[in-house]
Amino acid sequence: MRTMTSGVSWKLFLLTFFLLDLGSSQDFGQARFICTSVPANMDMCAATMQNSGPAEDLKTTVLQLRETVLQQKETIMNQKETIRELTAKLSRCESQSITDPGETRTGSRRKETGKNTMGDVSRTPADTLNQLSQTLQSLKQRLENLEQFTRNNNSAQANNLKDLLQNKIEDLEKQVLSRVNSMEESKPGQKNETEQRVKVESTLTSLHHRISDLEKGQKENRPADKFQLTFLLRTNYMYAKVKKSLPEMYSFTVCMWIKSSASPGLGTPFSYAVPGQANELVLIEWGDNPMEIIINDKVAKLPFVIKDGKWHHICITWTTRDGVWEAFQDGVLRGNGENLAPYHPIKPQGVLVLGQEQDTLGGGFDATQAFVGELANFNIWDRKLSSGEIYNLATCNSKALVGNVISWAESNVDVYGGATKWTFEACRQIN
Repeated sequence: MRTMTSGVSWKLFLLTFFLLDLGSSQDFGQARFICTSVPANMDMCAATMQNSGPAEDLKTTVLQLRETVLQQKETIMNQKETIRELTAKLSRCESQSITDPGETRTGSRRKETGKNTMGDVSRTPADTLNQLSQTLQSLKQRLENLEQFTRNNNSAQANNLKDLLQNKIEDLEKQVLSRVNSMEESKPGQKNETEQRVKVESTLTSLHHRISDLEKGQKENRPADKFQLTFLLRTNYMYAKVKKSLPEMYSFTVCMWIKSSASPGLGTPFSYAVPGQANELVLIEWGDNPMEIIINDKVAKLPFVIKDGKWHHICITWTTRDGVWEAFQDGVLRGNGENLAPYHPIKPQGVLVLGQEQDTLGGGFDATQAFVGELANFNIWDRKLSSGEIYNLATCNSKALVGNVISWAESNVDVYGGATKWTFEACRQIN
């Protein structure tokens, strides 16, 4: 179409832009016609590019929006796939925790299913009698300590109470002996057996509390470090907690006196957990495995032989450089190694528990991993002690050091669930 005027001649071209629906690029059903005037002497393609203006911007915007929608759709599909994978993994983990035991730590033990972790460990009659015998022996030893105390303290009331407790122990021994005889003659019913066990253990608990009350009289007369902790039963509620935490450490030495005859495995003498890592530093003897030292889930097996019911002094040294460690028993080097959590410093601001293994920060105790026995003189240094310094500790030398990070003092330790503190002197035990 051409129109003639007196000044300028213009040519009108019809330029058609199709605004397409985003869902269908082939749908030409809806169209819009836009008329644009173009000078007669101008190229049509150039005019189209210059004069399209808002329409071209609109087209660009639409294409950008479409690209954005496609990208978001792709992202959503990827996220759905990730969710499906995570859901499948969670389902496998849940089914595995129900049907099969799982690894609790890298290279370490496997937790057993079917265990009673909510209190005392279920015991066979033989286990029960063995546990009661150990308890009676422990109470006897405590009474002997009380006798020595009362010799220097002429208290008629203390003597009378001691005699009463001694009679109680003799009665309990008779009950245990009678139980053995009845087991040899015939196997008792499960219900009757449980009732007998509960009755005997209840009497022992009462006796234990009365002895503890009597021992309180010694507290004011003994030095702050002359005490031990006793864990009589394998439970998930009997433990001690050190009031102080550990600083960041690039090396350490931990030493203690320990006594146990528990089987299988004496349990966990101590565990240190930090936020995000329950196994920052753990000493444990699990089942029939040898004792292990665990640092940040890395494990080294220790060559200790201490389940003979006698007191032993043990020390473990470690340095983050190459993860070098050493294990001493009774002042003698028994083993060493390297590559135990190398270049991983012990993290600060954690919880230090004696007698239990932590699965969560300050808790998550499992009765099957509880320590059964006695423990004393638990000390920690932020350096590697020399073999001579460790020997002085094991032989009660007057030059023996105390821990500069954790020192053994009664005021530094709180006990829970029936764990007890009573007088202990290491040198008297080994001489």
